[in-house]
Amino acid sequence: MEPRRLALIRSGTAGQRRSVGSGYLIAPRLVLTARHVIEDKDTGSDWPQIQLRVGHPGEGGTVPAGATVVWKHPRGLDVALLLTHDTVEAPGGPVRWGRPVGKAPLPYEGLGFPLATADEEREVEYLRGELPLLSSGSRDLYVLDQRLAPDQRADGRKAWGGASGAAVFCEDHLVGVLIQDDQSYGNRRLRAFPAYAFVQDDGFDALIRQHADGPPQLVDIGASLPRARPPADRTPAEQDLEQSLWHFLRTPETCSFHARSLAHELGYQVPAGYAPSVADLMALFAGHRRALASLSGTLAPTATDDADRTRLTTLLTRARIAGLGSLLSLAEYERLVHLLNGICEERPTLLPRAAGESLRYACLPEALSRTQLSIDELGQVVEELESMSDSEQVPDGTPRVPALLRLAEYVAAAVGGDEAAELREWSTRVAGRAGIHPTALAERREDARQWAARQTSPVSRVVLELTGVPASTDERYVCRILVARQDGTHVALHESETVPRTPEEVAACLRAAVESAADEPGQGDHVPWVTVLVDRQGLHLAVDEWNPGAPNDIVPDLPIGAEFRMTLSCPDMSTLVATRDTHQRRRWRSGHPVPLVTDQSCATRSRLRVMLETSHRDATRVVVHGPREQRVLLLEVCLALGVPVVLWDRAAEGYGDATKLRQLEPVGTLAELPERVRVFRSKTFDSPSATATARPALVWEEESSHPKPESLQLRDPRKGVQVL
Repeated sequence: MEPRRLALIRSGTAGQRRSVGSGYLIAPRLVLTARHVIEDKDTGSDWPQIQLRVGHPGEGGTVPAGATVVWKHPRGLDVALLLTHDTVEAPGGPVRWGRPVGKAPLPYEGLGFPLATADEEREVEYLRGELPLLSSGSRDLYVLDQRLAPDQRADGRKAWGGASGAAVFCEDHLVGVLIQDDQSYGNRRLRAFPAYAFVQDDGFDALIRQHADGPPQLVDIGASLPRARPPADRTPAEQDLEQSLWHFLRTPETCSFHARSLAHELGYQVPAGYAPSVADLMALFAGHRRALASLSGTLAPTATDDADRTRLTTLLTRARIAGLGSLLSLAEYERLVHLLNGICEERPTLLPRAAGESLRYACLPEALSRTQLSIDELGQVVEELESMSDSEQVPDGTPRVPALLRLAEYVAAAVGGDEAAELREWSTRVAGRAGIHPTALAERREDARQWAARQTSPVSRVVLELTGVPASTDERYVCRILVARQDGTHVALHESETVPRTPEEVAACLRAAVESAADEPGQGDHVPWVTVLVDRQGLHLAVDEWNPGAPNDIVPDLPIGAEFRMTLSCPDMSTLVATRDTHQRRRWRSGHPVPLVTDQSCATRSRLRVMLETSHRDATRVVVHGPREQRVLLLEVCLALGVPVVLWDRAAEGYGDATKLRQLEPVGTLAELPERVRVFRSKTFDSPSATATARPALVWEEESSHPKPESLQLRDPRKGVQVL
């Protein structure tokens, strides 16, 4: 990596900068970057103005240059080449292109201009960390685990914004282009587009031949064997592990055999004359977290008596506590991810649901606290669960059952068939190698069977809590979502980060939660009801009109309130009016008498109060008409006096607009009112006479208060059991 080839890219129009990114000068005048850095995301066209500053401020200064897009990947992949208007030389030797191979993680590095470094001007950030090849995921992108990462920004903007386009290097070979961060991992993980996917494109190859000395040549790069450290540099835990291992290795020849086999298994490049010692074996443990568990797979069969088995189990447990190894060997990890991959693809809601039940009081990974688990998150979830136990009783002298095995048993019980048999075989093998008592595993397996045999309670409500962000320059909200079931249980859907979202982004999150709940076993044709928790000011938000966008390229978009039954709830009113809940329960139990439809005879708060405390003392429903300023006051009186269902037209200008609500039968059957409102919203959406159509808003307060996301700390604690 040559720092003087770094490029800061600013794109936009003649009057406004619209995009900032990074790049790398791969040949004289030729800059490699990410495609989205130089494209208008709304139109897909290139920005007309692209300005560069090539060089590193601390390595001889920078050179300004204009540039033009000369190549973009023909299949629309996120990579592009820029040609500078003037000659810009590429210092150092020619770029060497690499393709990481094997299984062992590779150290990587790069240079970029993330927003986190910005004060008045962007500063250079040295990116460095590890490229774990086994975490590539389903999109064939490299995963980059960043050693140092910025905190989340308070303004909601991405801290890594501007680093896109940075060249990624392993062993001084350019192996990819940084294209995005991964919000599932809290700024600690980035994604890069691999070089092997574009360097052999004819257009790319032709430009390299024209501006460089020759065509790009890809070289396979494997992780080098870690170097042994002197005994004095090893920690007491490492020294203790070394001494314990000699009980099983016994001779240098046996040690060398195991170390060579282990290095091959872990995916390192092993020289022909490699004759490793115990120090080299310890270096493998330090360089690869799965090395010790992988070695124990060959040592466990040699532990033929109870004393040796206990000794090996103790060794593995103490090593994990000291951070010298993982629960799973490399082969076990790969096998589990492979088995869960197909299950996750076909049933993305199953793993979060099974985790919520099997590990009810554990602090789950963020990805398992949502409704769906994507394949790309699967590997990281497995790694996070490896460090957790289920903390239930086990026979004396044996380790606790890992949480990961308990979850695997619950998933197996849910899927059944061949997949279940393979998962159970996997957990049995892992338990045997790790010294887990068969009785303890059998108990967890029986728990899983009983859970799977129970009918899942359908989801009754999806609860969305909205909080406005006053300091935001545009309309943004912090949202939290909870899924409530008919049996009274509920679970909060935790996000990896709490950031202000636009109305469209909130609607997209809500739709994902509702659709996931609708797909659960036992849900049938029942579509969950969406309740939006708001404060007094939020009662007038047109949340039902927020549009999450089209679900795909074929089906057109709809506002969220036209897709699902959506009603409002204002828990704050119960805090302001102590008697409100009592009145509300009385009205629900009254048998739903004739609703009150307001007119000019009850146009003031005092007149409405009299009616709600006399002739309509038990009314469950009020339909509010009149001018907007008047409706605001009357609505709050209704809620304060415990009226649980209130309907109004937020577009009405006066009493003359009352007829616009007649299509949805505002005083018809109460139980069907939310569905009639949804159908009305669907029919009137995007109609030519939209200005002459009602925009119904509906408050519906349940007899029992809705569970709130922040009230779940006792049931779903964020601090849970994470001990070995």
